[in-house]
Amino acid sequence: MRPTIWRMNKIELIIGNKNYSSWSLRPWILLKNKNIPFVETRIPLYQEGSHEELLLYSDTALVPVANFGTTRVWDSLAICETLAELYPDKQCWPDDPSERAIARSISSEMHSGFFELRNTLPMNCRQNMVYSKIGSKLQSDISRIQNIWTICREKNEGAGDFLFGEFTIADAMFAPVVLRFNSYGVKSAKPVRAYMANMLALPELTDWIAAGQAEVEHVLHYDEPA
Repeated sequence: MRPTIWRMNKIELIIGNKNYSSWSLRPWILLKNKNIPFVETRIPLYQEGSHEELLLYSDTALVPVANFGTTRVWDSLAICETLAELYPDKQCWPDDPSERAIARSISSEMHSGFFELRNTLPMNCRQNMVYSKIGSKLQSDISRIQNIWTICREKNEGAGDFLFGEFTIADAMFAPVVLRFNSYGVKSAKPVRAYMANMLALPELTDWIAAGQAEVEHVLHYDEPA
């Protein structure tokens, strides 16, 4: 009965700046896409008092954090997995066991890897440039991600617009990378460009981008790529 009890509680999602916080975007876009009601609490990062305010919500002082009533869940992937468990009717993962295993694998790969991409090209909804200083490590990350997207899209092309047809946690996990590739003019083959176009056309993602661009806070080390 516990999942039913959890679903009766209002979900509160604590996020950082929409312009910069890639980890916040992941559970946020899943909640929005799956029409799961929640309350959003935004805490601007790297501002005076931010750390102290974050500690009120999380012992790690990191975002995102989700409160399901009195139960607190932190970390993007953990929040998404919790939502998949509580809302099986929303199909947060692919139905097919084999596809679900692949979706979990690439989501975990995104969660734990691609450090060169993250460190060199920070998410920034305001950024619009062609980044040309692509070294071998960054190119390796870019190529691996594009390979994942291409394989998934070719396999599921007739099932829908996203990596496994319908939008899943895998798409949520890669949403910030779509924004990075778009912001920094990363060269992409046709299947990758088509997938990015599908993602960028999502009303929830366009809403996030607009909100991020409208924010007044500026964080220097996110505003300038490495």
